[in-house]
Amino acid sequence: MAEIVNESEFNELFKQTDLLIENSRNVIGAVANMMTIYANFQIGKYIVEEEQRGAERAEYGARVLDSLSLHLTEKYGRGFSRTNVASMRKFYLEYRDREDGIVQSGIAQLPDLQKNKIVQSEIAQLSLSKEWPFKLSWTHYQVLMRIENQEERCFYEKEAYESHWNVKTLKRQYHSSLYERLALSRDKEDVMKMANEGAIPYKPSDILRTPYVLEFTGLEDKPSYHESDLENALIDKMQSFMLEMGKGFLFEKRQRRFVFNEKNYYLDLVLYNRYLHCYVLIDLKVDELTHMDLGQMQMYVNYYDRYEKTEDEKPTVGILLCKEADKELVELTLPKDSNIYAQEYSLYLPDKKLLQQKLREWISQEE
Repeated sequence: MAEIVNESEFNELFKQTDLLIENSRNVIGAVANMMTIYANFQIGKYIVEEEQRGAERAEYGARVLDSLSLHLTEKYGRGFSRTNVASMRKFYLEYRDREDGIVQSGIAQLPDLQKNKIVQSEIAQLSLSKEWPFKLSWTHYQVLMRIENQEERCFYEKEAYESHWNVKTLKRQYHSSLYERLALSRDKEDVMKMANEGAIPYKPSDILRTPYVLEFTGLEDKPSYHESDLENALIDKMQSFMLEMGKGFLFEKRQRRFVFNEKNYYLDLVLYNRYLHCYVLIDLKVDELTHMDLGQMQMYVNYYDRYEKTEDEKPTVGILLCKEADKELVELTLPKDSNIYAQEYSLYLPDKKLLQQKLREWISQEE
């Protein structure tokens, strides 16, 4: 196999070639995804219109799906099973209110679209335009279609697009009940705002979740592990931990040491939130939460407010991640305007149905 000779001489050639190939692949990917979504949406529409023609016969809908699946599979091969064809129908039914966006995007008006003479650059440009209503992949929408609550589905779609979630991350966030956990930390108005805009934090309480789900650490849910075990597991899975913490978080340091009155103090984790423009200090507690833990965190927050934050930054937030958050103890120990929060974590995925029930109860109480 030939070796690269004088690699430095060809740096510019390599750079330009890499850029061309990467851009070409991005364009091809955007074109393929847009055409897949457009075709599936239109097929779903055709199916629904055909079903409506025979609406008086109950079995007509099943016959349409079966017949179309067999026809497409015989002609085009894999990818058109009855399940996939049914997904196309569901896709149209769930998102038909976006048909105007498809029309306004101009995709159906591209030259010779029906004759397959498609200009890739034009389609790629349309897929990035504001008019094109589907910014995610077809696989993303197959996951989103399973979410019955429209507000919840809208939230996950916005978060997946803005946070660049892949399909695996989208599934994980949905199954960990991110929407319900965030909603339980907000008032009703904020819940609606979150559904419409995504989970952008505007105040310290917006970054809290109930509970934080740390199942990615792989730790068993038992009392035998230590705080250092949890900390090490979080550091090893930092990307997953930052996703669980929420939008806008940046990692700064673990075991941050500072000296006060000739004594050493250590903070488990120091984060920064670029939306709130403030430090977020994390202390991990595997044992019972005590008033001394709260007082220690108050000292950490005071230290950062006085010696670390700049004038244009917001007050520091302190979060104690603990197995059980004693709300009464927190209220008795800390002042009402405190920026310190005791939040529970779980080492296993929460019961989604239970959280949904709690959310419904919570909303009904607010009405």
